[in-house]
Amino acid sequence: MRGKLWIAALLMLASCADGPPRVVERRIDSAPAPRGAALLRTTMLDGQNAERATLGLPLLTWDENLATSARAYARQMTYTGRFQHAEQPRGPTREGENLWTGTTRAYTYAEMLGHWLDERQAFVNGVTPAYSRTGRYQDASHYAQIVWRNSQRMGCAMAGDDRDEYLVCRYSPTGNVVGERVY
Repeated sequence: MRGKLWIAALLMLASCADGPPRVVERRIDSAPAPRGAALLRTTMLDGQNAERATLGLPLLTWDENLATSARAYARQMTYTGRFQHAEQPRGPTREGENLWTGTTRAYTYAEMLGHWLDERQAFVNGVTPAYSRTGRYQDASHYAQIVWRNSQRMGCAMAGDDRDEYLVCRYSPTGNVVGERVY
């Protein structure tokens, strides 16, 4: 059963920009996953910084403005039901963005982050977009943003309804810049 859940989650993550088909995964148990802004902040910041530390990269700091921006976009996806990256201006105000979606309260924050971190298996430290062993940058793009050397700040938020929830993490300066090496 766990393998089926993993496949469902990967299908949801496979192509954020293309709006993957709706997949409803089975829940492992009926207990809802714990939630809260403080737990989200701690899990996302500590988990991503732990990965950066293993690579000798500078640690990220939490930015409330990025969290506010992430919250607004998570709410917009909840309202529209459209799971896709936000349209953003080009240039220095652009924010990096990682997205995740799933059935409401079915996954812990650590599991959500784990889906992004598991992309390290496909990752190579190449020049964007050539940082995936598979030849598909999408297979490692969440991970590449997490370990993007020049990113300094992050903020995350969630929103959802009784069916779906959306996690948005924003980064500044943005990562996944075409023509640049990840680290």
